[in-house]
Amino acid sequence: MANQMDKEFITRGVRRCSTPRFLLWLAPWVALLLFGAYSAGLCLVKGLNQTNMDNRYAFGLWIFVDLTIIALGAGAFFTGFLLYILKFKELKAVINSAVVIGLVCYSGAMCALMVDVGQPLRAWFTFWYPNVHSMLTEVTFCISCYLCVLFIEYVPIVLKNRKLRDIPSFLVFEFELHKLIYVLAGVGTFLSFFHQGSLGGLYGVLRGRPFAFREGILVWPSTFFLFILSAAAVGPSFLILTTWMVETITGKRLAKDRVFLLLARISGILLSIYVLAKTVDTLIWINRTSPALGFTASQYYDWKPFGTWILFAEIVLCGLVPALILLTPRLRARRAWLIPAAALACCGVALNRYVQTVQTMALPTLSFDKFLSYTPSWQEVGTFLGVLAYGVLVYSFSFRYFQVFPEERELKIEVRRRQEEEEPVLAGRF
Repeated sequence: MANQMDKEFITRGVRRCSTPRFLLWLAPWVALLLFGAYSAGLCLVKGLNQTNMDNRYAFGLWIFVDLTIIALGAGAFFTGFLLYILKFKELKAVINSAVVIGLVCYSGAMCALMVDVGQPLRAWFTFWYPNVHSMLTEVTFCISCYLCVLFIEYVPIVLKNRKLRDIPSFLVFEFELHKLIYVLAGVGTFLSFFHQGSLGGLYGVLRGRPFAFREGILVWPSTFFLFILSAAAVGPSFLILTTWMVETITGKRLAKDRVFLLLARISGILLSIYVLAKTVDTLIWINRTSPALGFTASQYYDWKPFGTWILFAEIVLCGLVPALILLTPRLRARRAWLIPAAALACCGVALNRYVQTVQTMALPTLSFDKFLSYTPSWQEVGTFLGVLAYGVLVYSFSFRYFQVFPEERELKIEVRRRQEEEEPVLAGRF
């Protein structure tokens, strides 16, 4: 009975696993979400003394996770920009998935920030009493507004459910919302452009942190532009990676190869530009910016475990290498090269955010300061795992009940036709 009711909500023409099997898939993620809620609850009830952060080490695991998932979630705004503004029609096959990923990433980041602030009942102070001289104010407003845009973009995906389409008013509402999609894509790109940049600019203006401080153009440090470029470069790679993971788990083809190749080419071009800009920025910082503040660049890498290997890994291993693979047509056409390259690109942006957050806080700012060490508490790790579980659950429900990949039915018919054509050939051979 329950299985039959469940099937009535699944999109026509596609197959999904049975209800018991789906519930079995959800069970560990629900348990992890409950553990994360308990960990976050301890931090909210008992205070931030449940964490291993303090007044000197104010940025830890949560801020690193926020910066990383916001960068990875950039695929939502950038895919929308490519599809609706620049008219890359092939990306229509993955735009719904990009919206779901963006919604998960940004809402998850907001939840982690709520716990990190420690007093969620005063969260409205940020909007009512804004510090107009702080980049965090602009980040807060832009992320909040863009999250609202993502919710609006997600609503048409929900309303396309086969049961909800039977309700005329919902059908009309979905049709009217679709008329605004070009405006939403433009607004989303504008908001994302500024909050991605300001997250990087936040570190670049820290003159008291010589490791993070950067020169720039007018009032914007170079990290402002590097954060925008890295997020735009990695967004398509993360979309490739998540689509491949869903295909692998479900055993279905969800997007045509030309979609993967287009995303890979765009990601490769932007990633190569980012690597070049990052290299130039690093050389300027090593030879001019850091010495002007009284530190030689080598001093920052004398402290273990932050050796020069981390700089090599960020720029070369997780930057230049995947960029070259994604730019080479013969390599990106093979999944054995494409998927590792996309994964390396995502690891590269995560490593960059780790360096900006954790390494910046750990390094001394004065000659007599000591190196600070930080290990997240289990409450911090539990909250992070809860955000991860939340993302998996939202995407799982969206994939099961909504049309996340519009080409799935077409590809299913194509695979079936190919199998039928191969059967007589095989019969003749044997």
